Amino acid sequence: MRKAYVIGTCDTKGPELRYVRGLIQAAGVETVLVDISTRGDGQDADIRPADVAASHPDGAEAVFSNDRGTAVGEMAEALRLFLASRSDVGGVLGLGGSGGTAMIAPAMRELDVGIPKVLVSTIASGNVGPYVGPSDIAMMYSVTDVAGINRISRRVLGNAANALSGMIRGRIPDASGEKPAIGLTMFGVTTDCVTRVSELLRRDYDCLVFHATGTGGRSMEKLVDSGMITAVLDITTTEVCDLLMDGLFSAGEDRFGAIARTSVPYVGSCGALDMVNFGPRESVPERFRDRTLHTHNPQITLMRTSPEENRRMGRWIGEKLNCCNGPVRFLLPAGGVSSLDAPGQPFHDPAADAALFQALEETVVQTPERRLIRLPHNINDSAFVEALVDHFHEVTGSSGFGQPATVT
Repeated sequence: MRKAYVIGTCDTKGPELRYVRGLIQAAGVETVLVDISTRGDGQDADIRPADVAASHPDGAEAVFSNDRGTAVGEMAEALRLFLASRSDVGGVLGLGGSGGTAMIAPAMRELDVGIPKVLVSTIASGNVGPYVGPSDIAMMYSVTDVAGINRISRRVLGNAANALSGMIRGRIPDASGEKPAIGLTMFGVTTDCVTRVSELLRRDYDCLVFHATGTGGRSMEKLVDSGMITAVLDITTTEVCDLLMDGLFSAGEDRFGAIARTSVPYVGSCGALDMVNFGPRESVPERFRDRTLHTHNPQITLMRTSPEENRRMGRWIGEKLNCCNGPVRFLLPAGGVSSLDAPGQPFHDPAADAALFQALEETVVQTPERRLIRLPHNINDSAFVEALVDHFHEVTGSSGFGQPATVT
């Protein structure tokens, strides 16, 4: 059995760390106590602060600074590299306030999805998105500060320790015989397309559908980087809209990065590139108030992208695709990029779509492996669905039933 890594600052949270380590050991799981104190010597830990700091690219001296903020940031980087280098990590339990959480969360995010990760934090009842990111970190609110063992912390920390022990010891059915996993991206306005694509491929593939809300795209690409997704149908690239126009659902500058790094077979499209996501209508930035707006629900207002914004997105996506050296097919739905971008619908704007397609065609360096395909259909049309599936079989070298394609 692999080991449970218990991580925190022993100079301020030593009793709590020793308490959870004891519970995990009592459950029959071997532990490694890692001290990430920026001022202590870690005498009670299995891994001392200096041992962690030695993993920093600039050496331990870069970590132990007189400035606490700098020291916390550099220790976070050192811990990220240290934990990623260990081959016996069965799971991780971290304890921390704001500083400890900031040091531990990046290291947890570096681990593959599926490795148990529990982080007990004083800030877990707030916005934990920046800490969890695209990973499967389970955050528990400590309720009281992590500052001693009391009637509340004893229960909360005990639950966390038992949870991690159960995750490590529990048996999960063997998946070695399962179908290969593929990633698909979806938004409400591309649901018909993605649902039908999934139905056509589900016999031969484990279809993992990701909601393109920023975290969804990042999660998919993390699994690609981890080798857990073998091919991608990136039908809904709408997160680029929010990145470039400051919407709510950006996946960041590294969107498409995993596709380039891994050369995974890739079929993409322009799903929902007609919209930027903002909050309630009153939250739409003043500079956009005179634009075409559509209330998706009381919390989300959609803004139709303009021809110039579409040209910008086309160039941005095109440059990303040029970095991809694996098999790439990117399909352009000239009949509309979403259910709202169809004749009679509020976002129907052929000029804006044409600007997007033209920018892509001018930017992408096409090769036998990297191709753009313009089709006359709306993205949710059956003919477009069939084209996506056909090109998917082409880039993966399979027929419609998971068999190698016949070469003539």
